[in-house]
Amino acid sequence: MTHQPPGPPSVRTVAHGIAASALGWLHANRHHGALPPGTTAELADPDSVYKPLGESALAGSLVLREGLASAADLAVARELLSFAWTQLGEGDLLYERQLRYMAMTDPLEVYTHFARAGYRHERLHTLLTHLHGLTSLRGAEQMPNRRLAVANAARTAGVDHGLDWPTLTRATWLGHTPEPWAIDWMTAYSVTHTVFHLTDWGARPEGLPDELQDYLMTWLPVWIDVWREIQEWDLVAELLIVDSCLSEPRCDPGEWAVLAAVQREDGIVPRDGRPVPDDPEQAFREHHHTTVVAAVAGTLAASRFRGAPAAA
Repeated sequence: MTHQPPGPPSVRTVAHGIAASALGWLHANRHHGALPPGTTAELADPDSVYKPLGESALAGSLVLREGLASAADLAVARELLSFAWTQLGEGDLLYERQLRYMAMTDPLEVYTHFARAGYRHERLHTLLTHLHGLTSLRGAEQMPNRRLAVANAARTAGVDHGLDWPTLTRATWLGHTPEPWAIDWMTAYSVTHTVFHLTDWGARPEGLPDELQDYLMTWLPVWIDVWREIQEWDLVAELLIVDSCLSEPRCDPGEWAVLAAVQREDGIVPRDGRPVPDDPEQAFREHHHTTVVAAVAGTLAASRFRGAPAAA
């Protein structure tokens, strides 16, 4: 009897491995994202640590939402959320920031990741519900994809007052289904986030209109290939999340094999083709975001592609 060598792993297996490894690195290095002592609601440099806390919370909340990870990985996701929530004063810092700066959207956008996982801060929730009923906030001038970000955060946190999603969608670059060759690096990020927020990170594929689904099915492979060639791994991973947000994901084994190949043994997914620094704190600063994106991409793909066959 001739024994055939095993075939290549399925997309789900590869995606799960990427997500588990990335999540493990985020958990092991979470202390690098702790807020400095004496941090107040002013947050002079919010992108330095405040943003990474929210991004880690996003990854943890989606792992819990999808519920397909191992018991160990689910525990890691809960610990990531608990760490970030504690760093934010169990929501008090978000409340103080929103109370002082009415037009700021980041307290809501960070809070919604915790709300998705069942956390609640009563005073912040009441304040957000009130603010999002005000004309001044509904009329705030924002980039179209940013307006979608706030809209989805309000919807997910349960503080919205009803929104015109078709109008919000048509205002975006993607909503115009423009010439695909006109896309650039920044526009590509706008496209990915338009999809994330319309579908609530893949939970609502029907939130993406059919004509946009068709457009993305045609052009995602091209865009992924472009940014794969120049080793923009952060954008490649974000485009793979977009694939998981479609009603019928493409499930391309080759694209997932490429992402798996660039992930380091410690779980980091580099943002580009440059070497990852040896200093752990610098590596966290420079590659935390891409590793979060990889954790999200792998989590959603493992869930959406659960019935995908092994690669031929």
